[in-house]
Amino acid sequence: MLGDYMVTGTRASEIAASVEAGVSAGELAPGALLPPMRELAARLGVNPNTVAAAYRTLRERGVIETDGRRGSRVRARPATTARESLRVAPPPGGRDASHGCPDPALLPPLEAALAAAARRYAERPTLYGDDPVVPDLAAAARAGLAADGVPEGPLALASGALDAIERVLTAHLRPGDAVAVEDPGWGSLLDLVPALGLRILPVAVDCEGPRPEAVAGAIAAGARALLVTARAQNPTGAAVGAERAAALRALLAEHPDVLVLDDDHGHGIVDLPLHPLGGVTRHWALVRSVSKAYGPDLRLALLTGDPVTLDRVRGRQRLGPGWVSRVLQYAVAELWASGAVDPVAVSRSYARRRDALVAALAERGVAAYGRSGLNVWVPVADETGAVARLLAAGWAVAPGARFRVASGPGIRITVSRLAVEEVPALADVVAEAVRPPRGARYD
Repeated sequence: MLGDYMVTGTRASEIAASVEAGVSAGELAPGALLPPMRELAARLGVNPNTVAAAYRTLRERGVIETDGRRGSRVRARPATTARESLRVAPPPGGRDASHGCPDPALLPPLEAALAAAARRYAERPTLYGDDPVVPDLAAAARAGLAADGVPEGPLALASGALDAIERVLTAHLRPGDAVAVEDPGWGSLLDLVPALGLRILPVAVDCEGPRPEAVAGAIAAGARALLVTARAQNPTGAAVGAERAAALRALLAEHPDVLVLDDDHGHGIVDLPLHPLGGVTRHWALVRSVSKAYGPDLRLALLTGDPVTLDRVRGRQRLGPGWVSRVLQYAVAELWASGAVDPVAVSRSYARRRDALVAALAERGVAAYGRSGLNVWVPVADETGAVARLLAAGWAVAPGARFRVASGPGIRITVSRLAVEEVPALADVVAEAVRPPRGARYD
């Protein structure tokens, strides 16, 4: 069960902290079965209700999970163990294709925008009680959302896409609720959901996004929310097309109580049209981050949705940070107004590298996927071996374990700093790395 590890404590908080410390230290392995509550209570000399409260706290923190009569176990990937810990460092003198970051050469310079923001702030410093969204930024945001077919709704800002997603989930869900999440999908999101005490129901994806039958299965299994990456899906590059969106919208119309959240972090780096799913169910939201197109350090994401959802998000935000810095808002408004980023040119630049790598791998008999965005996903038979062989060849790629729940193994290759001229050589080493060693069997 727990092996040699001894849980200690006489209060619920102490017992929970003891279990969490064991998980963090690696002394309680993923999947380790915790003692039944009455048994642990007898061992510690406390009331079973105290242990029950400790286990409830651990579930809400995403450390353990409970499966009826099968008892409580340490999660396969506890919230205290972030998927980012699976990052692979490039060898000395090697190349890093594992990071998932945009190309710095395609990000706009910020000096002029920040100077303009400073001037605006000097003219009228932000004070408590000011509108949390700068009017000209709000106007530009609403115009862009309307042009992309996003239903009209209130507007809020968050400190990045993940912050916005967390606020939407906590506005409606409670620990123990199930969330349908793309698999493979964004590693940070796969960490966030269990950290909130929510259960992940994996949804298979293809190049068009979530598969309708997989979404239907997750809803039938009790999913109270569905998270969808509209385009530039991480890690596969999937993008929801018109036909797939219509099928998903028809399915969701039959389940109006499901919360639907569109993540449009690919805005500004993808030239494929947006096909949002919001507006079919009672509660929905769409998140549009500026990180990939304008710079991760701007920490700003737009959020729209139904009035109830946005009212809850904004109300809770007022009790926390209050608002997203209006200085940053001024800078983003300036970047938008000045046309500092040409979305068509940026998207084509990424597409040339991505398409070249997918095509080169296909010529070498290797299936790869990357319809949009910064990454190429390569399914493999032996994920660990492929990553190790690429490291030996001087290339760091992201192991698929960072992005998977139940889907098959793979590797993610970020193309943002890859020159087209480098593609043939990279394709050669990838093809060699993903081929099973001679005599190996994967039965």
